Amino acid sequence: MAEEDSNGAAEGLPPPPPVPPDFTPAKTELEPVKKKVLRVPMARRGVGNKGQKIQILTNHFKVNVTNVDGHFFHYSVALFYEDGRPVDGKGVGRKVLDRVHETYDTELAGKEFAYDGEKSLFTIGALPRNKMEFTVVLEDMTSNRNNGNSSPGGHGSPNDNDRKRLRRPYQSKTFKVEISFAAKIPMQAIANALRGQESENSQEALRVLDIILRQHAAKQGCLLVRQSFFHNDPKNFVDVGGGVLGCRGFHSSFRTTQSGLSLNIDVSTTMIIQPGPVVDFLIANQNAKDPFSLDWAKAKRMLKNLRVKTSPTNQEYKITGLSDRPCREQLFTLKQKGKDMDGEVQTTEITVYDYFVNHRNIELRYSADLPCINVGKPKRPTYFPIELCSLVSLQRYTKSLSTFQRSSLVEKSRQKPQERMQVLSNALKINKYDAEPLLRACGISISSNFTQVDGRVLPPPKLKTGNDDFVPRNGRWNFNNKRLVDPMKIERWAVVNFSARCNIQGLVSDLIKCGKLKGIMVEDPFDVFEESPQVRRAPPLVRVEKMFEQVQSKLPGAPKFLLCLLPERKNCDVYGPWKRKNLAEYGIVTQCIAPTRVNDQYITNVLLKINAKLGGLNSMLTVEHSPSIPMVSKVPTIIIGMDVSHGSPGQSDVPSIAAVVSSRQWPSISRYRASVRTQSPKVEMIDNLFKRVSDTEDEGIMREALLDFYVSSGKRKPEHIIIFRDGVSESQFNQVLNVELDQIIEACKFLDEKWNPKFVVIVAQKNHHTKFFQPNDPSNVPPGTIIDNKVCHPRNYDFYLCAHAGMIGTTRPTHYHVLFDELGFSADDLQELVHNLSYVYQRSTTAISVVAPICYAHLAATQMGQWMKFEDTSETSSMRGGVTNAGPVAVPQLPKLEEKVSSSMFFC
Repeated sequence: MAEEDSNGAAEGLPPPPPVPPDFTPAKTELEPVKKKVLRVPMARRGVGNKGQKIQILTNHFKVNVTNVDGHFFHYSVALFYEDGRPVDGKGVGRKVLDRVHETYDTELAGKEFAYDGEKSLFTIGALPRNKMEFTVVLEDMTSNRNNGNSSPGGHGSPNDNDRKRLRRPYQSKTFKVEISFAAKIPMQAIANALRGQESENSQEALRVLDIILRQHAAKQGCLLVRQSFFHNDPKNFVDVGGGVLGCRGFHSSFRTTQSGLSLNIDVSTTMIIQPGPVVDFLIANQNAKDPFSLDWAKAKRMLKNLRVKTSPTNQEYKITGLSDRPCREQLFTLKQKGKDMDGEVQTTEITVYDYFVNHRNIELRYSADLPCINVGKPKRPTYFPIELCSLVSLQRYTKSLSTFQRSSLVEKSRQKPQERMQVLSNALKINKYDAEPLLRACGISISSNFTQVDGRVLPPPKLKTGNDDFVPRNGRWNFNNKRLVDPMKIERWAVVNFSARCNIQGLVSDLIKCGKLKGIMVEDPFDVFEESPQVRRAPPLVRVEKMFEQVQSKLPGAPKFLLCLLPERKNCDVYGPWKRKNLAEYGIVTQCIAPTRVNDQYITNVLLKINAKLGGLNSMLTVEHSPSIPMVSKVPTIIIGMDVSHGSPGQSDVPSIAAVVSSRQWPSISRYRASVRTQSPKVEMIDNLFKRVSDTEDEGIMREALLDFYVSSGKRKPEHIIIFRDGVSESQFNQVLNVELDQIIEACKFLDEKWNPKFVVIVAQKNHHTKFFQPNDPSNVPPGTIIDNKVCHPRNYDFYLCAHAGMIGTTRPTHYHVLFDELGFSADDLQELVHNLSYVYQRSTTAISVVAPICYAHLAATQMGQWMKFEDTSETSSMRGGVTNAGPVAVPQLPKLEEKVSSSMFFC
C-alpha cells in the first residue's frame, strides 16, 4: 500500500519540463507491444476447380507410421580427449559414437540411436540412465570418407612417422563421451502435424526422422550435404572443368502432406574436387600446361584443408600448406637409428628428396623442383613429395563456379522426366530403408510407388498486341505479323562498340526494318563510336570513361538511347560500370548486346527489351485492357515483387542486394519499376522497406513505390497491395508477416495516417524438391498445370504451379504459399491471377516459371549487383575487411538512378 502511496505522490509532483517528451513515447510504445497479435500463415480456404483435370505422379513416397504411442528421447553429446580437452573436429564424432555403440551395447540396453554427427543423439524410448559416461579407444584416426578434420597425429620427420607406422599400423586415441538427457518428444506429434496441428514437437520429431536418414547414408560412406547424400561412385561424377566434378546424389526428407507423411526423394548435385594425383588436379584447376607452370601461391590457397592419401603406405592426412623450397632443397631433421657416445639420439639435416629417394628407395619422377606438401603443424611440418599425394574422393568444392563451369554443369546434369523417374525408383532400392533398424522401431515403412495426385491444366490467358488478340499455345507465342501494343520511337540515339566484331551497318538496318514491322519507328543513329585499340587493355572503368568522352565530344546533346556492343556474352567486365554511368549519372536508357548469331528472332528480342525500357509495352492481357481482373481492376491495386540476392558462397563481405519491383499505371499489371538497396551480407529480410530519418522523412523503398503508383495512376492511392516474396524458407514465413509486412504498413501510415489498404502476401519458392511427371508420357507436364491437393500442406494455403513449358530436363514447379489474404480471393481467382502474372513478362514470348514481378526483382538486383563489382576498391578495401574495432562495417550504398530513368523498366 505504501508503495502505491509513494507512487501516487510522485505522480502528483509537477514533472520537470524536459521529461514528457522523453517519457510519453516510451509509454505509448510499450502499451501496443503487449496487444500486438503476431500474424501466422493463414489456413487453406478451399481448392480450385477451374481447368482440365489431369492425373499426375510426384516424387513423394507414402510413409506408413504404426508406432505413434512411443517417444523419441533427445540426449546431448559431449566429446573430450583423454586430458579433458573438448573435441573440436567435426568428422570424428560419428566414429566415436559407433565405437560406443559397439562397446557398450548392454549398458545402452541394446538400443539403436540416431546421432546427428555433432551434439545431439536420439533414441526410441529412454536409455537406462539420464547421464552416462563412456571411454572408448579409436585405433585408426583416418576416415572411411566422411571424417573431415581428424588430425593424423603425424609429428616430427617423415621418417619418424614411417618407422612407427611400419611397427604398428595404427595410432590410437582415447575419448571420453558424456551423454545426458535433454528432452522427450512424443511420436504422436507426427500424427498431430498430419492433422494440421504443427508444434515445436512435430518439427523436432520430423527432424529425428531426417537424422536417421542422414546417419543411414553416413554409414554407407556417403558425403552428406544438409539433406542430400552422395555415394562414392564414379558413375555419378561429371567433369565440369577446372578440376571440379559435378557429383550426382539424392535429396531425401520427410514431409507432412494432406495425404499423410511422405518421403520426398529427388536428384541432387553438388560440386567435388577431382580425386586422384594432386598435380593433375592443380593443372586442371589452373588450366596450366604442366606442373612447372603452376602458380604456387594460388595452389596453396586451393589445397589448404583438403585431404590426401600418401603412397606407398596409403595413410590419410589433411594438407596444412606447401614447403617454402622445392623438394630437392627442403631440409628437415632426420633422427638416426643408433645413439652417440653420450646416449643422445643423433640427427642429421637431409632434403626431403634425398630422404625419399635414397633412404626409402622411392622413385620420384618430377617432384624434385616442385614444392612439397605439408601435412604437419606449421611449427612442426611433415613433408611429402607432391607426386606421392592423391586427393581423397568426395571432397566438396565450395567456391562459386565460373560461367563456363556452370553452363557445363547444367548441360551435363539435365534429365528428362522418364530418366529422372527411373533414377529415383532405383534410389529407393539402393538406399534399403527397410533395413534401417530405427525406422523399423518407429514402425515406419516406405512405399515404392510415386504418389498419384489430381492436377488441373489452367487455360492460357488471352493476350493482346497492337493489331491482334490471340491465345498462346503451349505457353509460347511469337510476334510474326504482330505490332506491339504500345510501341515507342527510337530517336536521338547512337551505337557504341567496345571492340566487338560485327557488321554494325547490317545490324542497324535490320533494327530499322524489323522495328517498322512491329510499329517501332527507328530513326538513323547519330553516329557509331568505336573503342580505340589502345584503350582496349585498360581497366573497365577507364574504358567506360573514354567511351563517354568520345560520345560527349561528338553529340550535340544528351542522347535518349545508346546501343552498346560488348565483345563477350556473359560477365563482360565493362557491363556494370557502363550501366551505372548511363543510369545513375546521365539517365540514359541503354541496351547491351553481344551479337554472335544475328537473325530476325534475335533482333525482335532486342527490340522487345528496348521498347519496354523506353516506356512502351509489347503485349498485355486482354483482361487488363477491358479491365476485368477480380479484386484488381475495380479497386486501385499495386502488385509488388520482392527479392534479395546474396554474394556467391565464398564472398562473405559482399553486401546483399534487396530489390522491390512495383506495378504502375493502374489498372495495368504489366508495367513495373524497381527500387534497389544494399543491406548487410547474407541478411534475407529486407530492412529498408520503411526507413524513418525524421518526423517527416521516410527514405524507405515502399515510399518510392507508393508515390510512383499514386502519380502514375491518376492520383489514386492503392487500396489493395498484393505482395509476392521470393527466396524465403518456411522457417522465415513468420518474419515476412511480422517484420516486412509491418514495415510496409508503417510506410503507408507515414504517408497518410487514415489510409488502411488491404494486403495479400504470397511467397514463391523455386528451390524445393517436389517434381511432377505424366504417367506413361515422356514429356513434361503441360504449361498451366496446377496442384493444390495431396502433396500440399495439411493446413496452410499452398499450391504448385508449372506455368511454363519445360523444354529441357524436368520442369521445376513453383511452390506458392499464400500467407495472408485480407481481400478474400477465391482459390480459382487467386490461382488465375498468379497464372496470368506468368504471361506479362515483357522480355520473352513465353510464359515464365514464376510471376513476372519476382523475375523483374531478380533482374534488378542482379544488374545493380554488377554496378557494385567495380567500386573504386581503394576506398572500400579498407572498409571491406569485415568487423573493425568500431563494430560491423557500414554497407556501401548503391548510387541512385537518375530522375529520368528512375521509373523505367531499366532491368528489362
